[in-house]
Amino acid sequence: MSVQQLLRILYVRRRIALYTLLGVVAITVIFNFLRSPQYKATAAVVVDAKSPDPFSGIAVSAMGMPGYMATQADIINSDRVARKVVWALGLDQNAKAVEEWQNATKGKGTVDAWLAERLQKKLEVKPSRESDVITISFSSSNAPFAAAIANAFAQAYIETTVELKAEPARQYTAWFENRAKELRRNLARAQKRLADYQQQQGILVSDQRQDSDTAKLAELEAQLVLAQGQRADASSKRDSADSDTLPDLMQNNLVQQLKADVARTDARLHDLAGRLGSKHPQYQAAEAELSALQRRLAEETIRVSRSIETAGRITASKEAQIRANIATLRSRIMGQKVGHIEASVLQQEVETAQKAYEAIAQRLSQSSLQGQTQQTNVSVLSPAIEPTEPYSPKKRINIAIAVFVGTLLGIIAALVSEMMDRRFRSRDDIAQLLELPILAELKSR
Repeated sequence: MSVQQLLRILYVRRRIALYTLLGVVAITVIFNFLRSPQYKATAAVVVDAKSPDPFSGIAVSAMGMPGYMATQADIINSDRVARKVVWALGLDQNAKAVEEWQNATKGKGTVDAWLAERLQKKLEVKPSRESDVITISFSSSNAPFAAAIANAFAQAYIETTVELKAEPARQYTAWFENRAKELRRNLARAQKRLADYQQQQGILVSDQRQDSDTAKLAELEAQLVLAQGQRADASSKRDSADSDTLPDLMQNNLVQQLKADVARTDARLHDLAGRLGSKHPQYQAAEAELSALQRRLAEETIRVSRSIETAGRITASKEAQIRANIATLRSRIMGQKVGHIEASVLQQEVETAQKAYEAIAQRLSQSSLQGQTQQTNVSVLSPAIEPTEPYSPKKRINIAIAVFVGTLLGIIAALVSEMMDRRFRSRDDIAQLLELPILAELKSR
């Protein structure tokens, strides 16, 4: 079909096309006037997903988590948030709303769930693709109500994010508290075992006693060396007790004085023997004096020798005592070393229990703070305001669309009518329909 044929058909069937166009436009105009105007209120919230969490210090970047903003949109669309809106505005207490619920559901379910579902149908949530802003729009025939619902959804979303952050923290807090009590008991038991063992073994927490015993051992070993030297010296003196060169005898003033007196008396006795003879009273007196001096010298020599023997016995006894003390001290030091090894194991158990308790206590403190937090990373960027112009129906756009659609339908209706009642309107129609060449054309005068 050529354009010329189409124009001829439309001209002939112009009434059908016109009536179709006018009908579509009329229906659209009636729809615009009969339908109640709908108002859309929009609130915007911003999700600060790039700032670090104040407790964990971890930043959740929305750019690194593509599903993060979609998750936030799903939270806004959730039944939990919708019910919060119902409760916040007291819609479940509205007599008209309760009556509508009764008529619609025959009393099945709950009024707040039914109202929440109705609100969700008129809710529109759009997360921005290139920013952290989410727009929350609500449509209603009542402009103030639309703004109130949009703002209520924004506030309910903020409250829900706080709850979603705090509720797991509260659950963790209860678990951490039970775990902390158990670890505290373990720590107390480990500390008691260590204290009891140290008390039984006489082990100090520090190594002061062991250091003191080690110093005493070194001192006793030095005393032992000195005692051994004294014993050897005493033994040597005892072996040479009859020798005139014995140092103790040579250093004894009385013995040396007696030796001098004996020598002097013996010389005088020899002189008297040569001059007076052995029967002379002076000789006999000198002889008696010499015997007395020799006895005193012998007695003093014996006394010195006995003192040397006594000193030797004392030195040997002292050496034996030192050896016994050294053996006892060494045994105690070895026992302390074994005890310190066991105490070290118990001390490590205490430290391990202490670290475990401190770690769980830190987590308990953190989760407790998170459970009490009222802060969130969501804030209202711009609250919804009461719209002054309805967004639906859009009368001018609807009429323009009706004119376009009506024109298209009119053309289609004209063509359908023509196909149902096909007529020859030009020689081209004859040639096309009969598929015969036109030999001549007769024109009437």
